[in-house]
Amino acid sequence: MAEPKGLMKPVKLKTDLAEFCGVSKLPRTEITKKLWNYIKSRKLQTKSANGKPENAGKFIVADAKLLRVFKNTNSTSKSGNRTDLRNMKEGDTIDMMQMAAVVSSNVE
Repeated sequence: MAEPKGLMKPVKLKTDLAEFCGVSKLPRTEITKKLWNYIKSRKLQTKSANGKPENAGKFIVADAKLLRVFKNTNSTSKSGNRTDLRNMKEGDTIDMMQMAAVVSSNVE
């Protein structure tokens, strides 16, 4: 059987994400799935930036557990967009499109 490649290849998780996921290695697809399952199960989505959780919308509300992972994010995309969540506080929101930056910043 061929070794997994690309998004399916397991990557080493940094400490806070490893604690969140409960394992030290996972493919990026599974990391994203675990984050979204957590967000949806706790209704941590809202329709407006820094809005209250309402279980729908494109913004993700950081609770204490997500905040530990989000605060490790400081990256610049290939298109030059900067995602710096290091000063984020509980209750702040991120756009769901920033999830790729969160995952990338929390793997080695």
